Amino acid sequence: MLADMIQRLFERSLDEKAQKRARGGEWLAELWSEVAEMGLPLALLGENEGGFGLSAAEQGETLRLMGVYAVPLPVVETMGANRLFAKAGLPLAEGAAGLARADHLKLEGGRLSGEVARVAWGENLDCLALAVGDRLYRVPQSGWTLDEAGVAVNFHPRPTLKIDWAVDASAPLPHCPLAEGATLRAFQIAGALESALDMTLDHTATRVQFGKPLQKNQVVQHELAKLAGELACATAAADLAADALARGDVLGVAAGTLRAREAAGAGASIAAQMHGAIGFTQEHRLHLFTTSLWAWRDEFGGQVAWAKLLGAAAIDAGSAGYWPMVTEL
Repeated sequence: MLADMIQRLFERSLDEKAQKRARGGEWLAELWSEVAEMGLPLALLGENEGGFGLSAAEQGETLRLMGVYAVPLPVVETMGANRLFAKAGLPLAEGAAGLARADHLKLEGGRLSGEVARVAWGENLDCLALAVGDRLYRVPQSGWTLDEAGVAVNFHPRPTLKIDWAVDASAPLPHCPLAEGATLRAFQIAGALESALDMTLDHTATRVQFGKPLQKNQVVQHELAKLAGELACATAAADLAADALARGDVLGVAAGTLRAREAAGAGASIAAQMHGAIGFTQEHRLHLFTTSLWAWRDEFGGQVAWAKLLGAAAIDAGSAGYWPMVTEL
């Protein structure tokens, strides 16, 4: 039922004009109001926490749809921030919220200060779920100023925030915001790959070259199968990361999100290649998903950081412990 409501909302309110406005830097206030009214910012919370009490599969489907529609709002970030706040016993966000980790920030005289780089939709957030060391801080909008503008490759805002805040809300960190964000991005990647595959199947079935549809060529069929395989891998990897996050297993999150990020790069390349030159243009809808895939694979840790974490764990496990480590993920 929730999935149907989400689909109807975005099919009705998130058209090409709205996507273009968002990529021009506009905050889609009306769409955010509809998202908030539906209760999506609380979708990952249990019923006793004010949320929907969704199963793990239902949570994954909800997050995946945010990628299917390339939603140009910090919906998943707010979901993740509220999950952290609820587990830490901090007040939930009243509006949009962000996720970040910044261990370099200074805490002196009860005041937190420093810069947090590339915060998704930072200028439009109500608060920030910010981890520094082993503490989680709920930083309100009044606790920062916009230090430097920035955008991701999908044209969504990623400004740097200058924190200067007298701490009045913090708690022990329930789990790392990077692991939370990486898991959210894995589901978005799976959703975006699904849309890219659907568009690629449609294009290759209707585009005629040398007297027959592209899809009739064996090499094209092979690439479509590879793209479908990357989608399947990303979907399974997102589920793996979510299950690991629930157990507090950071290595499991690393394995899941890393595979999803690899699928993002490979899948975007195949989809763009199958569309030919038109797939790289802003006029074609595919770019909403390929550019989002490129942006999401590099956020909340990035491929290199998660690969290093797994590599270090493998080295520490040694020859005797490597295989048990792999099979436990």
